Amino acid sequence: MKETHKAHLALLTTTLIFGFAYNIVKGLMPVMLSPMQLIFIRLLGGVIIFWLFQRLFVHEKVERKDLIMLAVCGMFGFALNQTLFYEGLNLSTPVDASLIHVLNPILVLIFASMIIGEKITWKKATGIAMGASGVLILVLYGRQVSFSGNHALGNILIFLNMVFYALYLVLIKPLIGKYHTTTILKWVSFFGFIFVFPLSIKPALEIDFTTITTTAWLGIAYVIFLNTFVAYLLINFALKSVTATVVSYYSYLQPFLAAVMSVAIGQGGISAPKILAAILIFSGVYVVNRKEKAIRNIEY
Repeated sequence: MKETHKAHLALLTTTLIFGFAYNIVKGLMPVMLSPMQLIFIRLLGGVIIFWLFQRLFVHEKVERKDLIMLAVCGMFGFALNQTLFYEGLNLSTPVDASLIHVLNPILVLIFASMIIGEKITWKKATGIAMGASGVLILVLYGRQVSFSGNHALGNILIFLNMVFYALYLVLIKPLIGKYHTTTILKWVSFFGFIFVFPLSIKPALEIDFTTITTTAWLGIAYVIFLNTFVAYLLINFALKSVTATVVSYYSYLQPFLAAVMSVAIGQGGISAPKILAAILIFSGVYVVNRKEKAIRNIEY
């Protein structure tokens, strides 16, 4: 299997993981855990797993000059990204979050052009526009999205989460070719936890573990192992072969997969808007990926 095919398989798997995480995280907050309590548990668990994994399987040192960029990526990709998303989702809804996440590939395309000189082409812009149109049809068709009260604040936080995640994808790309994926994530998760620690330690000490149900523990395990460890490993692995723009585009598949799952379990039906949305999303995947194959060797 070609490396690009492996990258796309990794991204598809990550999309599935993130797609399930919306409702799992929403189910944990705020009844079982507050956003900051869940963030503390997630990042602490991620740090432990990444450090153990790297110590057992990868023996590699990082140059001191690169530690600064790893710290910045830790702040953007772990601390700010995850904290803002959890706090935002706690006030908002998975539907609103899906709508706002449409902006992610657009932000990545802009930042990649500004920071690392990735060319903005008509094919990329067209592919992203097609995918965004498909997602908007899926998210908005037959639903109401609120932008008032706490929802407004939640949506602003989710938007900021997208900004920092987009910056993370762009800034981490040059380091991907220099170090092993596990080495990068070991340091990024460590710095992310350090930045979050002062804000989350007090809420963490107030956790009443006796009230956490078995179902909630399974959700926490999902968040730590799959949504953090596995997902970030797969994203960084994919970044070795494809651009940050292509990686971000896969966020468009999350609402589509959610719709497919709802149909499969009998909670929704196939309709013309859903078919049109699927066509637009996968056509966008084709257009963006086709250009990626042609330019990926000269962009970085």
